[in-house]
Amino acid sequence: MTIRGGARGLQAWLRSTRSDVLACSESTVNAVPESDYQSEIAVATELARAAGAVLLEHYYSPFLVEQKVNALDELEEVTAADREANELIVTRLKKEFPDDGILAEESTDSEHRLEKTRVWLIDPMDGTKNFIARNGDFAVQIGLAVGGESILGVVYQPTRKVLYRAVRGGGAWIEAENKPAARMSVSNQTKPGEMILASSRSHRSPRMEQVVNAFGFKGETRRGSVGVKIGLIAERHADLYLHLSPSTKQWDTCGPEAILAEAGGRLSDLFGQPIRYNGLRIDNRNGIVATNGAAHEMVIENLAPLLREFGREPV
Repeated sequence: MTIRGGARGLQAWLRSTRSDVLACSESTVNAVPESDYQSEIAVATELARAAGAVLLEHYYSPFLVEQKVNALDELEEVTAADREANELIVTRLKKEFPDDGILAEESTDSEHRLEKTRVWLIDPMDGTKNFIARNGDFAVQIGLAVGGESILGVVYQPTRKVLYRAVRGGGAWIEAENKPAARMSVSNQTKPGEMILASSRSHRSPRMEQVVNAFGFKGETRRGSVGVKIGLIAERHADLYLHLSPSTKQWDTCGPEAILAEAGGRLSDLFGQPIRYNGLRIDNRNGIVATNGAAHEMVIENLAPLLREFGREPV
């Protein structure tokens, strides 16, 4: 796909994209019961698809891989695709919701957002390493936090044309290509030996290996994006996801948490405490646990002695 005509061409294409998205199926938006966030979920869904199209344009073309130093002074890989998708989303959100704050991975952060009750959290491409590896395992993630709580989320996988979306009180929905939107709900598994773990594609640490062995899960499904792994729980393709390190950021979990919660699941830190969004620090320093909800307390309880053994305490 090539978008011609510069900024005007992009704007025209976005208008066309919105019409196509809304026309292809009334279920795209109307399947969600009316709420105070109908405009927000419509815009976020449109933008996730549009940003996904930008990512695919780069994905199927030669691209350069650069290095960046992020807000936590960590070295990370980045591409022009990350930046262009980020710019598309941020520019439109600023226009549609000028009074809201924004925290986006590829934008310069400002403490000005801390003054805002409503803040958008954006990861234009969760899974850049997988994009670079061209294994298709990456996603656009858009979340909205109100008063520090996740209340809306969209996760779109461009190569698979699968979109998860949710708004508080409206349920969690999956939209796959050529299929009507379907409501998602989590499993009710509570025994580790009957549960599927959503885990990372990358080589895991010895501590994570110890945790997996201690629980004795039935099996694993390995995926790259945080949002996709959490979405698998909402789809009942997995029952839980654990991330021990403090490396995930608020934009990694805000949108996915809304989707998981509306599907009946739960997300917390490793110690069972809720994740708060729009704080001064952008990292989830206490790690994350995402489950089907029914097993959450069991997972937290059984993690506790392992965390003590590792010397992990809440920070």
